[in-house]
Amino acid sequence: MRGPQNLWRLIRTGATFERTGAMAHALEVLDAPPMLRVAARILGWPFQWLGYEGNTGQPPIVRALNALGPAYIKFGQILSTRPDIVGPELALELTVLQDRLPEFPTEEARLAVEVELGCPLDEVFADFGPPVAAASLAQVHRATLRETGQTVAVKVLRPGIERAFLRDVNAFYFVARLIERLAPSTRRLKPTAVVAHFESVVRGELDLRMEAAAAAEFRANTEQDADFRVPAVIWQGSGRRVLTLEWVSGTNLGDVAALRERGVNLERLGERLIQTFLTHALRDGYFHADMHQGNLKLGPDGVIVALDFGIMGRIDGYTRRVYAEILYGFLRRDYARVAEVHFEAGYVPQDRDPDVFAQALRSVGEPIFGQDATRISMARLLAYLFEVTERFGMETRTELILLQRTMVVVEGVARSLYPHINMWEVSRPVVESYIRDNLGPQAILRDLAQTAVVLSRYGPLLPVMARRSLIERNEPRTILLRRRTPGWVYGLGGAIVGAGLVILGTLL
Repeated sequence: MRGPQNLWRLIRTGATFERTGAMAHALEVLDAPPMLRVAARILGWPFQWLGYEGNTGQPPIVRALNALGPAYIKFGQILSTRPDIVGPELALELTVLQDRLPEFPTEEARLAVEVELGCPLDEVFADFGPPVAAASLAQVHRATLRETGQTVAVKVLRPGIERAFLRDVNAFYFVARLIERLAPSTRRLKPTAVVAHFESVVRGELDLRMEAAAAAEFRANTEQDADFRVPAVIWQGSGRRVLTLEWVSGTNLGDVAALRERGVNLERLGERLIQTFLTHALRDGYFHADMHQGNLKLGPDGVIVALDFGIMGRIDGYTRRVYAEILYGFLRRDYARVAEVHFEAGYVPQDRDPDVFAQALRSVGEPIFGQDATRISMARLLAYLFEVTERFGMETRTELILLQRTMVVVEGVARSLYPHINMWEVSRPVVESYIRDNLGPQAILRDLAQTAVVLSRYGPLLPVMARRSLIERNEPRTILLRRRTPGWVYGLGGAIVGAGLVILGTLL
């Protein structure tokens, strides 16, 4: 039965895209092959009357996805993080997706909280108000903790959202396989893998314990930051379908008029936002990956407060260094070094010419830096960079793409506050500080010390591991080694190596 159901959902989706005018636009932006264009129009055009209209004040694709419901909205939000797949233009359009949906009854939310917490709602909350915000997967209520009197925000998943999501994701897999079959050239974009990635992300968002853990980790990382704050998790009021955080008051960063009335220095606020994001990404390797205006507030004390931790990004220490060097190279217009970093990291195949690649990077950077501050755009730079790296066979790095996409969103928020902001000059202090602390002589000594400590732990095991490796290879020398070398020699050798490395680590 699933095949006919998926086909019916595909027809409704195509009809909605046709009715909202999104179909032609999407096919053009994606440069869809002729066979796929024909199939899409056949599935959509004759059935336009079945489609949903959507909000006529929105861009066509945004209208279509909002009209089709929660799973489609989330899918669009995830695709906005993958400009390598949908292209920079469409990715930028999808970043404005707002998942505001009608509220569900407060009584249903109260029941869900009681079921999740395993006790009457009144035992935990002295007051539980009507919804203050409703999104695609959940809605938020303002409440008061009975035990402490603290005002909190209670996020509750929509009833039946898990079942609805699974139904729609099956249809997405059906579409992905159909696209791969009708247009083999699209297989390099791995449509099925994209849907699998989407499924894993949303499954995480459907377990609010994961979001609670993300908020707690993000708060721990940023607790000492003077200009940034993450609400504390109220663990006794949280579970798989319920998340309780401390209540945050303040002005939404999308309400520029209200910020101006408060007398806020909008230029400085935009600079702080960019520098805060870069600090989290480079210093901690853990950053908020959905920093649009709806998830950011300016508290009464002037501190930037983040909300909604369903989409977070993580990059390891080595990748952070690579990314910082790429940014630093562009800031200095040292395109040869930017090219070297790409080759050193293995991002570009070794059989390509570094000098030609550096020349291509110069064609990306120079037109950008030759503009005045209002025209220097991270979004434009990244769009050109994707074209160049794709031409040179660079493999997709999902974590870097998420980081770069978030930078584009942050730049957009900062420009909405102060249109003349210079993204590169604002970024320079953070990037240069990171380079100084992580690629200079002190960083080398620190890395050597850390390596020595690690080796000291495993040093005593090295002779045994080497002997086992030789035994497994069944070489004649191994048998002689086992016969002629007493066991105490291995132990003594390992101890000496370990002790020496500990002393070296301490000195460093």
